[in-house]
Amino acid sequence: MTPTTTRPCLTTLRHTAALALAALPWLAHAQSQGEPVNIVKFGAIQYQPHARTTGINGLGVPAGADATVGSATTALFTYERMVAPMLGIEAVLGVPPTIKAQAAGTVPFLGEVLSARNVAPTVLINLHLGTPGGTLQPYLGIGINYTRFEGARSPYGWQIKLSDSWGLAGQAGLDWRINRQWGAFASVGMAQVKSDLVAVGASVLRTTIDFRPITYAAGLAYHF
Repeated sequence: MTPTTTRPCLTTLRHTAALALAALPWLAHAQSQGEPVNIVKFGAIQYQPHARTTGINGLGVPAGADATVGSATTALFTYERMVAPMLGIEAVLGVPPTIKAQAAGTVPFLGEVLSARNVAPTVLINLHLGTPGGTLQPYLGIGINYTRFEGARSPYGWQIKLSDSWGLAGQAGLDWRINRQWGAFASVGMAQVKSDLVAVGASVLRTTIDFRPITYAAGLAYHF
């Protein structure tokens, strides 16, 4: 991660922390009104990359060699703490999905060339719109995503390394309150995820992948 990439992320983190501290007095107010301030969500999330690469470069690699990254679906878990009647801080976790890449460009006959688990914890500040505790409540969130790729492997025996990624993340969603404790949610999100790939085998292959993922999530929510 370069200093140029780091600065916007650190600036956003500082703003996030300042906003959270400024909102803390509202927490006591929300508790005094009896409104739950903790929200746990669990469901499913689909990870859809819209990846672009710099092409596959290396000794003996045909010109125009490339790869495409497929979608994956996995279990989702989030925890949100309301720090004001309409403001919450959310940690987004889940079971890391396995991302797979297929050869493309001038080498599609190679088929699947890469698989790796995508570990991507995300922290968001959510602005909840509408009436607090209302039946339908849309929300918008912005924050920071960290992505680490684990267990990278190839059926061709290459030793593969994918660099970690830090970037901004955002989401838009809708909460449907069934009763005081239970509800349902649906959301769409996106994040900045870019990784440098190095594959060592008979030769050294290199590329940079800009994943540009969009996520679609839905499930149940428990308020307490």
